[in-house]
Amino acid sequence: MKRRDLLRTSAATAAFALGSGFWRHAFAAPAHPGTSPYGPIASTPDDNGLRLPAGFTSRILAMTGLPVVGTSHTWHVAPDGGACFPLDDGGWVYTSNSEVPLIGGAAMVRFDAAGRVTGAKTILSGTTSNCAGGPTPWGTWLSCEEWDGGNVFECYLDGRPAQRRYDLGTFAHEAVAVDPSGRRLYLTEDRSNGRLYRFTPDAYPSLSSGRLEAARVQWSTDGLSGTVSWVRVEKWISAALNPLTSGRTTAFNGGEGCWYDDGIVYFTTKGDNRVWAYSPASASLECIYTAELYPESPLRGVDNLVVSRSGDIFVAEDGDNMQLCLITPDRVVAPFLQIEGHAGSEITGPAFSPAGDRLYFSSQRGLGGAGLGITFEVRGPFRG
Repeated sequence: MKRRDLLRTSAATAAFALGSGFWRHAFAAPAHPGTSPYGPIASTPDDNGLRLPAGFTSRILAMTGLPVVGTSHTWHVAPDGGACFPLDDGGWVYTSNSEVPLIGGAAMVRFDAAGRVTGAKTILSGTTSNCAGGPTPWGTWLSCEEWDGGNVFECYLDGRPAQRRYDLGTFAHEAVAVDPSGRRLYLTEDRSNGRLYRFTPDAYPSLSSGRLEAARVQWSTDGLSGTVSWVRVEKWISAALNPLTSGRTTAFNGGEGCWYDDGIVYFTTKGDNRVWAYSPASASLECIYTAELYPESPLRGVDNLVVSRSGDIFVAEDGDNMQLCLITPDRVVAPFLQIEGHAGSEITGPAFSPAGDRLYFSSQRGLGGAGLGITFEVRGPFRG
């Protein structure tokens, strides 16, 4: 049997084990290149440098060192992970980290119900290298520090000071996703030997104390699927660096984005260009995309990700040709948009507005990778 056929067969077995709740239209095989449900992206960029599908438009919300549109708040350096939060008045908030040493932190932009910017402010300061993170169901933003002594900070949108959540571990955090059904959090570690972590709060939803564990995977023969068990680890050191746990837990090559949707925890590993799906209900792990299978695939440098209302997984690229790609529920991978002229940058912080009709993201280092980040909004007929 050829290696490609072996990989597909093994992945199909894993997807079946995950059950009917895993992916509404699963073909039970890794995602393959195909045609986007939105059609091809334009051959020429718009005025903001974005090549978009027909029917979509863009605007620039913020640029490093300049006031956010319609406010006096100066936008931060190196905008990274982000998320959207609904507000009681029909508006929403978009949060954004700053991935720079010593002065990192995070900020938010507020929109009214019509999508107009009504304010912006800092929600976290005095931290370092705030990379990605994740939203909570109770409306806070978890901002993750990406360095070996990094922690997770719970940020509030109502003006309360952010809180360091020590029990979520001290390591090079990347992203975090909350499973509201299992009442647990899942965290990625951005190191070549990083781990996938699970945090169980003592009194959910409080994150002030709880149990931290790292994944141990019993792999199938191809290494693209397996069954996960969990090993309790110390909170003050990476499980990879602790000799008591490094040999009992599984390494993932550069953990990046992490997102929960419909009973599944999705995460990416940039070191091997893979997208993974973990089912807490069945403890099953499957690689749902690997660039190894399809050299012609448009998706490389997998990084932050978000799931749309239709179940499409939008995956941002760090480098490559600066595309935001999507993986559909029927497992087709295709480019959704491309940023022109931003070589040396990366796409960060993809997030949908509560209504699902606006997509936010940043080019972390902007034009030519010169360091002036740009945050965009794209509007259009996103699938519901």
